[in-house]
Amino acid sequence: MTTYTLRSASPARTRAEAVVVGLVQTPSGVELAAGAEEVGKAYGRTLRPLLATLGAKGKAGEVYRVPTSGTLSSPLLVLVGLGAEATPTAVRRAAGVAGRAVTNAASAAVALPADSPALVRAVTEGWALGTYTFTTYKKDAASTAVGDLVVLSPAARRKDVTRAFEEAQVVAEAVAATRDWVNTPAGDLTPPALADQVRAAVRKASGPLGKVSVSVLDEARLEKLGCGGILGVGGGSDAPPRLVELTYDPPGATTHLALVGKGITFDSGGLTIKPAASMNEMKSDMAGAAAVVQATIAIARLGLPVKVSTFAPLAENMVSGRAMRPGDVLTIYGGTTVEVLNTDAEGRLVLADALVRATEKSPDLVVDVATLTGHMVVALGDRVAGVLGSQEVVDRVLAAAETAGEEHWHMPIPESMDERIHSSKIADLAQHDWVRWGGGLFAAAFLREFTAGLPWAHIDIAGPSFNSGGPWGHVTSGGTGVAVATLVDLARSLA
Repeated sequence: MTTYTLRSASPARTRAEAVVVGLVQTPSGVELAAGAEEVGKAYGRTLRPLLATLGAKGKAGEVYRVPTSGTLSSPLLVLVGLGAEATPTAVRRAAGVAGRAVTNAASAAVALPADSPALVRAVTEGWALGTYTFTTYKKDAASTAVGDLVVLSPAARRKDVTRAFEEAQVVAEAVAATRDWVNTPAGDLTPPALADQVRAAVRKASGPLGKVSVSVLDEARLEKLGCGGILGVGGGSDAPPRLVELTYDPPGATTHLALVGKGITFDSGGLTIKPAASMNEMKSDMAGAAAVVQATIAIARLGLPVKVSTFAPLAENMVSGRAMRPGDVLTIYGGTTVEVLNTDAEGRLVLADALVRATEKSPDLVVDVATLTGHMVVALGDRVAGVLGSQEVVDRVLAAAETAGEEHWHMPIPESMDERIHSSKIADLAQHDWVRWGGGLFAAAFLREFTAGLPWAHIDIAGPSFNSGGPWGHVTSGGTGVAVATLVDLARSLA
């Protein structure tokens, strides 16, 4: 477990076992980034030959470990590339890279650019998330993380900087907790088990303005309410579905935010079964639910004066004699009927019930987060989330993503989608239509039908929710925890 300290000491004189500084690209080559001035003075004229010998370019992701041989008080200098500009996003990613380069050390000091609240936050979150590991199932789970990390900032004594430093740790913990849930095998995190995990997490969640309350609706209660989407999707599994509802209602709140997250704990595709290789990462299909729950907990811990109502529909999409069939008609909570034409497009069905429940709370805006469509991955790749919905809410989400250091992109909902979702001859809506083009836009148009005309945005995180490759920046392999920081910053903007 790493402990974090904020100080204004010189990186050249710190006695930490490793000191980290940044490199930036310039028209004339490469140079040390802000925060490393004292290190530059200590090396003097030998610095440029050293960088040349290393072949340092200052590119993002570049990292070098250099014994200091007494030039600095620290025995090890770690140089990490920032790219052409030391933006908070560049600093966050560089801190993550540096964190993975410093292992088995009792202490380390980071002297990346950190003269503002945004940059201090970036350093802190970047290091914490870049060094995240999931070792629950490892026999040898010895930690290689740094014991004590010192974030060096010339503004360390400013109250706004101190607050940013402390809040960054809260957000990083929420993202890490989301990653833990996403990385847990689906056999151990069924809908009832995840509901229990949420209850346990909420019990610990409190902030200066109050606690989060939680309610879990079981299959009997869902049947009584008429939540046909959740029951239809979860009917094929021996692990029954759940709907988890959270409320954070601090005194003085003037804005009400509703969050909805898709919680498919495993997705076989149902009777429209997936190819075997496509199931390998389907334990991550509950990443949206994990994100909205952990964001709510973080908002409470930070004491943000915003009311939050959160809905996490949890179901396992499996194959059995009880599974929903293509051609079945489900009645969503509130009475809308939906013809099911693809049982592997199940996320929109559970979200429909939860969205209607959310609108009944009369929030000022609704945001749903879901690993919804492969179409969005085709359109935007595996690092960018798509955002669709009401323009004013989309703009707020995009602004929040920018400050959170997450990549989101606005996608449209064309008028033609309305005709496609109303194409069923026997029900109010068609859940799917097998047209290859614009499937992610179709899904968003379908969800919009359950938002009661309220300001709303849909965040499709199918691409960035799970990193199948190696770590990059502050993003490690496996569950990424994407959208948590964006939702927290959205709440900050509403506060």
